[in-house]
Amino acid sequence: MAINNWPKEDRPREKLMKNGEHTLNDSELLAIILGTGSSGQSALDLARRIICEFPSFRSIGQADLIRWRKIKGLGIAKISRIKAAIEISRRFCEEKIKEKRLKINSSQDAASLLMPRMQDLKVEVFKVLLLNSQNRILDIVEIEEGSVNQARPIIREVYQQALREFAACIICVHNHPSGNPLPSREDKQFTRELTMAGESLSVKCLDHIIIGNGRYFSFSDKGLIR
Repeated sequence: MAINNWPKEDRPREKLMKNGEHTLNDSELLAIILGTGSSGQSALDLARRIICEFPSFRSIGQADLIRWRKIKGLGIAKISRIKAAIEISRRFCEEKIKEKRLKINSSQDAASLLMPRMQDLKVEVFKVLLLNSQNRILDIVEIEEGSVNQARPIIREVYQQALREFAACIICVHNHPSGNPLPSREDKQFTRELTMAGESLSVKCLDHIIIGNGRYFSFSDKGLIR
């Protein structure tokens, strides 16, 4: 039976508006994002099939198109809505971090903030935490999507952003889509050039962190940043 034919108190959208989104289960929330079902199944039926296929919202965000297409009734439009909703939630978390001006006391603090958003990315993304003199976050900026092999343009942009926000120090973070956070030779060379450039501008680079799958590498923790 189509959801429109259900009693109003059982329909996900009506339940959300009456009782709040926190009262809905995962399948009901996903059904609202889907909007409609497909031939022979309601949006909630389709949402339940997705939940059965993927054990968590994180795995939904990680899934490639080949895996999505195994689920009958899902087209590009529905897949795009789901992935967009997950990305919005990630960005929302990052916005809350900026608003709170959290203090960074360790590499683990920095890695924990950005790992949920960066560990599942399919390409390398480079971000910079801009900090004040008390190590509180002024901003989080994304410098470039690509590779640190393009070191000098990234370094120039990093410190342009830092000087623009009057940052006293920075922490650089990028991800390895392979899931292995160990630094490459290029990562090590880049970090040397990054810290040297900061010294000349009186903006201290506290750390360079590489995000992998559920783990990270800190140049500072390993004694590779002076």
